Amino acid sequence: MISLSDILTLIKGGGDLGTGVAYRLHRAGMQVVVTELARPTAIRRAVSVAEAVYEGEVSVEGLRARLVPDVGAARLTLADGAVPVLTDPQADITMELRPQVVVDARMAKHNLGTRLDEAELVIGMGPGFSAGRDVHAVIETARGHYLGRVLLSGEAAPNTGVPGSVGGESARRVLRAPADGAFQAWKRIGDPVVEGDVVAQVADQPIEARLSGVLRGILRDGLCVHHGMKVGDVDPRGVRDYCFTISDKALAIGGGVLEAILCFLSAK
Repeated sequence: MISLSDILTLIKGGGDLGTGVAYRLHRAGMQVVVTELARPTAIRRAVSVAEAVYEGEVSVEGLRARLVPDVGAARLTLADGAVPVLTDPQADITMELRPQVVVDARMAKHNLGTRLDEAELVIGMGPGFSAGRDVHAVIETARGHYLGRVLLSGEAAPNTGVPGSVGGESARRVLRAPADGAFQAWKRIGDPVVEGDVVAQVADQPIEARLSGVLRGILRDGLCVHHGMKVGDVDPRGVRDYCFTISDKALAIGGGVLEAILCFLSAK
């Protein structure tokens, strides 16, 4: 019987949702490798292993993630009990690494090229994937009754363009760029904000909070953004600790991925 410690999973995307998956699988004893962009744009940076690209090494609730240059360094990092993060937007490392499981956690709302033949088990998160066609399983990512469910046929709920409700707030909690240009934050993750506070700017245009709460996430300074792009997130519940811990949504999705892997193993 295969031990969980023998299962190597490659996760495409180390944002907050991908990190929730990495956390669940790592806690279960599996080996996890993450691929990311050269300049990640994670909003919830405090709980994203993608931050290792900038910081070299980060820790999220005890999960250590380390930026590495290649497969050899990745294997050494795995042996050290940490999660290797590689800047590899197309996940070209997959062929060399040969993981048993591939999870596309990039949340692009469409398939960026993930294929059934990339691993024995290929999992897509959210809309844009069809179970049985381009992945073996799809994990529902829409908040609500079906969040975290494993779909072995069909697709996840379509993207509505409306952010999920947190603390009774939906669209108002999301901060968006008012123009194209370089992003600069004026407040930090975890800072309290009041409706009307200027929390950031793009091209000298201010970005104001549309409700009161705490700043749960915000982009790094200097990143180039485009008009309408999500650049921050205000949590109306006002609990600072929530800014620095993995969300209920990310853990639910991570549990769904873990269930899919265990079902796959039980069928072998």
